[in-house]
Amino acid sequence: MTAAAAPSYGAGSGLAPFAEPGPLPLDTFRILFVCTGNICRSPIAERLARLELDARLGVRTGRRIVVESAGTWGHEGAPMEAHAATVLGEYGADSAGFAGRELLDEHVIDADLVLTATLDHRAQVISMGHSAGLRTFTIKEFTRLVQRVDPRTLPDPREGARLTERARALVRSAAALRGWLLASAPEFDELRDPYGAPIGMFRNCGEEIFDALDPVVTALTGVAR
Repeated sequence: MTAAAAPSYGAGSGLAPFAEPGPLPLDTFRILFVCTGNICRSPIAERLARLELDARLGVRTGRRIVVESAGTWGHEGAPMEAHAATVLGEYGADSAGFAGRELLDEHVIDADLVLTATLDHRAQVISMGHSAGLRTFTIKEFTRLVQRVDPRTLPDPREGARLTERARALVRSAAALRGWLLASAPEFDELRDPYGAPIGMFRNCGEEIFDALDPVVTALTGVAR
């Protein structure tokens, strides 16, 4: 889906796509997006995921899923790349307040789900240890797997289950399928790096990420767009 066709959840929607005042709920599920510099792909994924979660669940309930990002060669403290911020604005997502981070052990330890841009990033996260293998996927790999998970097998918040319980069950189900459902080619599970490219490549990247996140957020929350 292009930015022009995306639902407008930004200014004027009554939702705050990024600003989250007050303490986090005690029971949270943490998603960590990882790319190389943490200024292009992973910031786009972080802010689009936050936008979609808040749009479907409302800001208060959506806060039970914490979304963060970091880079394997992260530009510590740097703003996201200007074209990345432009693309987010076209989707109605907020780019304000972002600061790049270098991937640290504590980020992996704290994450319930790590979603990376490429297979190499996935391998780097897993090599850090912390039992990360069963909760680390590329973004597009996780999308491919969750689309094969029967939602009827997941805890349903509408029937009293906790949202975080459903999210953790989804990660376990996706991990169980990974060895059986392989991509037809490895590159199909990866996002190309738009760094240094014209705005058009950033728009293509944003569209890929947005389309990949749609079934993921639906599976995590049980709420379709």
